[in-house]
Amino acid sequence: MIYEPVYVHFDELDAMGLLHNSRYALLVERAIGTYWQRLGWVTDKDPSALKGVFMAVREFKVTYHVPIAGPGEVAVHFWMDHMGRTSGVYGFRVVSADRAVVHAEGYRVNVNLDPATLRPKPFSDELRSAAEPLLRTPVA
Repeated sequence: MIYEPVYVHFDELDAMGLLHNSRYALLVERAIGTYWQRLGWVTDKDPSALKGVFMAVREFKVTYHVPIAGPGEVAVHFWMDHMGRTSGVYGFRVVSADRAVVHAEGYRVNVNLDPATLRPKPFSDELRSAAEPLLRTPVA
């Protein structure tokens, strides 16, 4: 199971002192990005490190359960529910740092695009291999 710690900053809170709803997506992005960067898929230094990956988010759904009240560390638990030919579906939960409280959960659909045409492009074997540890095993 992948749990990435992320930090909620003071300026991400709304007028009630709760994490603004739009910031949950950012927490998920930070967690997933940190995971892939740790594996060497880094964009800031060498675009070729992405190895043919040019992703766009097609769909993002969040269900909120318990608000995050105030700044501090939380964690994002994520996995891949499905990896098709050109798209993948991440499942996620935003949880308290001790993992006892589920603040939000949902899914994100990514599509790999050809940067020249912006049309779907198949995932490389290298990316499929790298994503394999994230794939959720179906329960029988």
